[in-house]
Amino acid sequence: MNVMPFPRPRRLGKVNVPTVTLAHGGGGKAMKDLIDDVFVEAFDNAALAPLEDQARFDLAGIATHGDRLAFTTDSFVVDPLIFPGGDIGKLAVCGTVNDLAMKGARPAYLTLGLILEEGLPVADLERVLASVAATAGSAGVAVAAGDTKVVERGCLGGLILNTAGLGFIPEGRRLGCVRVREGDAVIVSGTIGDHETAILLAREDLKVRETIESDCAPLGDLVETVLDACPDVRVMRDPTRGGLGTTLCEIAACAGVGVVVDEGSIPIDGRISAVCDILGFDPIYMANEGKFVAVVPGAAAGLVVEAMRSHELGRHAAVIGSVGGKRGVYLRTEVGGVRPIVMLEGVQLPRIC
Repeated sequence: MNVMPFPRPRRLGKVNVPTVTLAHGGGGKAMKDLIDDVFVEAFDNAALAPLEDQARFDLAGIATHGDRLAFTTDSFVVDPLIFPGGDIGKLAVCGTVNDLAMKGARPAYLTLGLILEEGLPVADLERVLASVAATAGSAGVAVAAGDTKVVERGCLGGLILNTAGLGFIPEGRRLGCVRVREGDAVIVSGTIGDHETAILLAREDLKVRETIESDCAPLGDLVETVLDACPDVRVMRDPTRGGLGTTLCEIAACAGVGVVVDEGSIPIDGRISAVCDILGFDPIYMANEGKFVAVVPGAAAGLVVEAMRSHELGRHAAVIGSVGGKRGVYLRTEVGGVRPIVMLEGVQLPRIC
């Protein structure tokens, strides 16, 4: 796609203080130095290079990528900022591009807004931005525009990120809950609960024998693998806050159908189950940042699972249930009972994404 390049001279090496100060958000020389030294150094590209108040794109170029745009926005307040398997920067990119991918869009551009707390180590900021750049590169997206604000010490826990994402939907893709039909299969792309468990253990400094890492990952490539195998996928959703249980409830309510899930078919890492048992958490409501639920025609379920398992991010994919029966979501337990699954009420753990 064509963007309007604009060469701009940069003077590097001007940020020589160890922490962010209020001056870095004041609009003057300190802010310009921070942008040049830290932000542009991480994200330099043709769309961002002019450093004006907007990115500009050639409309004719956009039209070659699809017949519709997908647009999303998100904010990230995770605590701690850096955790096993990722950090707030990786999380922000993955969360945004995955929201686009769930509609069959191919992510292309991101904006990045940062609210920095006075006293944040510049080295931590550089680490987060390097993670944003690396994850964006792996997802095939560019950071095209951004903004920075600084607030007083003690206001927000170091750093908050806000993103917007733009993607292109190829002609002919029509995913949505209205396409769900009785007899469809419900598939999850891998083990559930990894992300929230990793955040919980890191935040509370709980000691376990093995490190549990977040599953945070950009899902676009796995989604393309699934859609290549089965273009007739009905709907896809990533079970982030509220977990698998809430996501299934959202799909069932939107489609006006019943969903029955087999408890024994849900892939859960044994370590996650053990942590949840000890702390009283329900893994079906634990957040994920690198998994998605797909509803597909029943006859295509085996093909879709096979395609998922051929990809590194889908190697634990499984059919977990089917569409049909009384409206709502129901869990067929391993002991032979059936219980309803309802949306998560309240919150199990705050600031997980």
